[in-house]
Amino acid sequence: MRSTLIYRLHPRFHVGIEYNPKVGEVHPLITFIAVTETINRLAVILGISSDRIGTPSGTSVYATVSKDLQHWTGLPIAPYAGVVYGSYEKKFRPIGGLNVRLPYNVTALMQFDGVKLHPSLTHTFNDTHALTFLMIQAKNPGFTYTFSF
Repeated sequence: MRSTLIYRLHPRFHVGIEYNPKVGEVHPLITFIAVTETINRLAVILGISSDRIGTPSGTSVYATVSKDLQHWTGLPIAPYAGVVYGSYEKKFRPIGGLNVRLPYNVTALMQFDGVKLHPSLTHTFNDTHALTFLMIQAKNPGFTYTFSF
């Protein structure tokens, strides 16, 4: 079980910490939206977080590009792709995923961390609460709860 605390300093810059009591590690969390998305432009996001799901320890540094394709395709989908360097295995890995917006404030997300796939379903309510069911490594169930204030 990991605990995170994130503060949005600016709409494009978030900082925080993540604590993993199982191994006694604290990791910085940084997200910087270097380039914002427009109808014709990809978003570019840089960040630092704990290493991929399934590693016992480590930090990752990543860069991704993402694009909401609904304007072009009529489908409520937003893929992303990028590269991450993980300190646990000391190597670069390709990463990617696909977010699909569903009715009733539900989103489905397929995340590939360069090794395993992690599908999830998130229900957001009141714009401040979100409950996510995920299948870690596509086989181990888990839940997350997010509260924004």
